[in-house]
Amino acid sequence: MSTPTPAVENLPVAIIGAGPVGLAAAAQLALRDQTFMIFERGATVGAAVAEWGHVTFFSPWRYVVDDGARQLLEATGWSIPDPDRDPTGRELIDDYLAPLAAHPAIAPHLRLGARVVSATRRGMDRVPSEGRERLPFEIVSVGADGDETRHLARAIIDASGTWDRPNPAGASGVPARGEHAAAARISYGIPDVFGMKRERFAGRRVMVIGSGHSAMDSILGLTRLQHEEASTEIIWAMRSTPTERTFGGLDDDQLAGRGALGERAKAAVDAGGVQLIAPFRVYAFRIGNGDVAVTGETDHGDDTIE
Repeated sequence: MSTPTPAVENLPVAIIGAGPVGLAAAAQLALRDQTFMIFERGATVGAAVAEWGHVTFFSPWRYVVDDGARQLLEATGWSIPDPDRDPTGRELIDDYLAPLAAHPAIAPHLRLGARVVSATRRGMDRVPSEGRERLPFEIVSVGADGDETRHLARAIIDASGTWDRPNPAGASGVPARGEHAAAARISYGIPDVFGMKRERFAGRRVMVIGSGHSAMDSILGLTRLQHEEASTEIIWAMRSTPTERTFGGLDDDQLAGRGALGERAKAAVDAGGVQLIAPFRVYAFRIGNGDVAVTGETDHGDDTIE
């Protein structure tokens, strides 16, 4: 016998992810007396943020804290840190996300260690469309113990982010040949090269691929490491030849922290401690003799960096 489906309007809103966006959405719903539930696959809130906890935000606190979240927190005696200072990821968790998640209007609705594996309309497969919009969403989550739970919701807010789905190194937007096989030797995101990951990078020949802000952060961490471990070699590979725009707005950037990052990355290259290779479009990785060889296309044909 099937279980009757509750009226959609009586169901909660499902929020996937308990990071800055997901918890801000929860705060806004709480202030509007709307029911909700939050699914966070990590063991703590801001689990993805914790992986780049050593990185400093571009934006100061005044732009990071949601107005609704601030309203809830200030009622408990909390006060925003220096509004003009850029927090690190770790500070974001400790001084904002953790207190917000513990707020009595949010804590009872938070499910930690709950990984959402699917979300669909209840009783509907991918083919039918008639009446689909009138049915509730059915969410399947898996706990740390492997147990599966099903939940009904009237709406879904996907705040899971993209941290666990990094861009591949391949120039065509797909993994380069051999990239999966070399995955154990590749660090995606912004590894803490000067801190927790120091032993992996100190005294090694390291290639940073990309020209975005994550790459710049990694370059700065490596140059800091290089000052203490002089044998550390740094190669910076970019798909395009650098221009004035590569390092951002510098002094003219509307976010001072972002402009400063570009300035420091450019200075690292100008100082000669970083070997810049551009253009270099990666299309293959090969592991051999304990090293990783990276082959890419340049303006002069193919080149391999080992």
